[in-house]
Amino acid sequence: MLEASEQLEHLQLAAEAAGLEVPHFILPQDHDVVVNRMRFHYLDWGTAGRHPILFLHGGGLNAHTWDLVCLALRGEYHCVALDQRGHGDSEWSPVGDYSLPAQVRDIEGFIERLGLERPLVVGHSMGGFAAMAYAAKFARRMAGLVLVDIAPELNPSGTARIRNFLTQERELDSIDAFVERAMAFNPLRNPALLRRSLLHNLRELPNGKWTWKHDPNRVPTSESMRARQAEILQAVSRMTCPTLVLRGAHSDVLTDASAARFAKALPAGRWVRVEGAAHTVQGDNPRGLVEALRPFLREIKL
Repeated sequence: MLEASEQLEHLQLAAEAAGLEVPHFILPQDHDVVVNRMRFHYLDWGTAGRHPILFLHGGGLNAHTWDLVCLALRGEYHCVALDQRGHGDSEWSPVGDYSLPAQVRDIEGFIERLGLERPLVVGHSMGGFAAMAYAAKFARRMAGLVLVDIAPELNPSGTARIRNFLTQERELDSIDAFVERAMAFNPLRNPALLRRSLLHNLRELPNGKWTWKHDPNRVPTSESMRARQAEILQAVSRMTCPTLVLRGAHSDVLTDASAARFAKALPAGRWVRVEGAAHTVQGDNPRGLVEALRPFLREIKL
């Protein structure tokens, strides 16, 4: 793991590369909380007392995927990013339960434990599915919902590409080997910056090799993904809070047509395309994500 000074340097370099203006560079506070008898790790970017925004990462990622977005917004909002079950520095499910209902219970319990009142919930990919399912039950408790490159109707070839990436050999000889693999998967990223980012998502094994932090048992099958998509489609009418769907312009997971159809089906939905980004919008173009998000925040008076 990088020292604090190295982490700050990384954030400054990453912000500069992204063209993102950050008034003050600071590291988040690391915290743990027990929810549903499991230990969860989360990042708190300070400014408690301002309106809360809860960030939920995608499958195989971790809370640090939101670092630049939180840095850009923390002056105005209380930004909190959660390592979801089986990811980052949170506990793996002892019974291998990574179902949508379990994730919703985690979000519900986490929000209650932290006392987050009417949060805006921002979810990417897997985190977006969890956020949608949470909104279907608790929309009245939310200020709004932001879905980052996710909707119930997805491109099967794009989701299969992600699943294939996550199910490759988990143990490699070096961090650089993971960087090479990640760059082949997403050429939009800066390899030098990606290497430092990956340190949050890798751990060294006793044999000297490196592996992902996330639980390999949590990768969904194509059948479970279809069931998850059908479940969300049936709940669309209950997702009554203001909702923004963001689509990465180069994404092979979500199409313009799917984003538009889903936004139209929502009681209070709209969608925006973020240029210069594929599926992981917050990593590919954090500035574009923030610029797309701010008008929505003003609209819902957050």
